Formats: sequence, C-alpha cells, structure tokens
Amino acid sequence: MKDFSHAAFPPDVIAIMTVAMERALSTLPHPVGSAFIRSIAETILRSTKEGERDPAVLARMALLELLITTRD
Repeated sequence: MKDFSHAAFPPDVIAIMTVAMERALSTLPHPVGSAFIRSIAETILRSTKEGERDPAVLARMALLELLITTRD
C-alpha cells in the first residue's frame, strides 16, 4: 500500500470512506482479490485526502481507476 501513514481522518470521514469501500466492493464479482481491494482502498484514501467527501463519487473513482490500471 502506498504511504498514508501521515493521513488522519475524523470519524465522520472514516464512515464516508467505509460506505464508499462497501459500495465499490459490492459491484465486483466475488471473491474479490486482495490486489483489487488494496487498489480500491488506496484510491479512496487518496481521493478523500484530496478533499472528496461523497461516498458515491469515491466509489466510482476507485472503480474507474481499477478499470484503468487493470488494462495497463
């Protein structure tokens, strides 16, 4: 995982990220591999750190980035 050791989020933002993660994962066929989970989590962390707070947008961004990176 990329370095997010200095990232700190209040409980309400962590709740938003949790919703986004659950939404993103719920759209993928099971079982979801750990590499996909890690990629989604990193995107959600990075996007949240940059200021995004809409869980639907966070989930969508994570899935789109996952789609782009798996094509490389």
